[in-house]
Amino acid sequence: MRKLILALAVSAAFSLPLTVLSQSAVAADSPHTLTGNFGLYSEYIFRGLTQTNADPALQGGFDYSHASGFYAGTWLSNISWLTDSPAVTGYTSSSLEWDVYGGYRGTFGKSDFGYDVGLLQYYYPGTHSTIAAPGSVKADTLEAYGALSWKWLSAKYSHSIGSKTFGVDNSRGTWYLDISANYPLTDKLNLQAHYGKQKFSGSNAGVSNDTNASYEDYKLGLTYALPKDFTVGAYYTSTNMTTAQKAFYTNVADNRMVGDDAVVVFVQKTF
Repeated sequence: MRKLILALAVSAAFSLPLTVLSQSAVAADSPHTLTGNFGLYSEYIFRGLTQTNADPALQGGFDYSHASGFYAGTWLSNISWLTDSPAVTGYTSSSLEWDVYGGYRGTFGKSDFGYDVGLLQYYYPGTHSTIAAPGSVKADTLEAYGALSWKWLSAKYSHSIGSKTFGVDNSRGTWYLDISANYPLTDKLNLQAHYGKQKFSGSNAGVSNDTNASYEDYKLGLTYALPKDFTVGAYYTSTNMTTAQKAFYTNVADNRMVGDDAVVVFVQKTF
């Protein structure tokens, strides 16, 4: 899986129209900026839910930005959540999450207030079969998002455009609210805090998706900047779910609730 991610990342780099691969290599007066990031995580947690069933994750991506405020990027990570319960998801093979996004960001005048709007496509390549899981749908999801920020505070709203949000059918209008803080304790040490609310719309077989799939998540952690653009960090994450929601987010194969409390450690490199 790691070889696949690295191969895709290298392929993406060589397919870009720019030949430089770091900010330092871009001419100082150029309006174009290209950056990259790679990280090794003890576990991949997305919106409070483990995507790798408590196994490590290798992640990385590239971001292009223009001085006008427009940007685009791509990001990849290994996953296992779709194949952990194939009788529910219908995925007999799927080990990669591939995100593609783009948007526009800027500040309100010369203030500390910023904004960010864009689209994000989550793509899960693999083999999906309704024979393995009758009634299941693919997990590919497109979201539109808008965010406001002030110094170390941010609030982001993401709205699902399709009707099959992360494999939940008839879920058009599902949304996620992310309120986060990244507070600098020192010039190298940052305190991170997060609250999220996932709200599903629609229903299936007469049962509300909200009753089964909606929940809240929390995160608290620290990051520390190292030389040569390396960062290490650790965080604790948890979710708030009803009994029905816990059952919905439990892997059938090993009876693991994917929203359980977890502690994640990581090292990341930016360039």
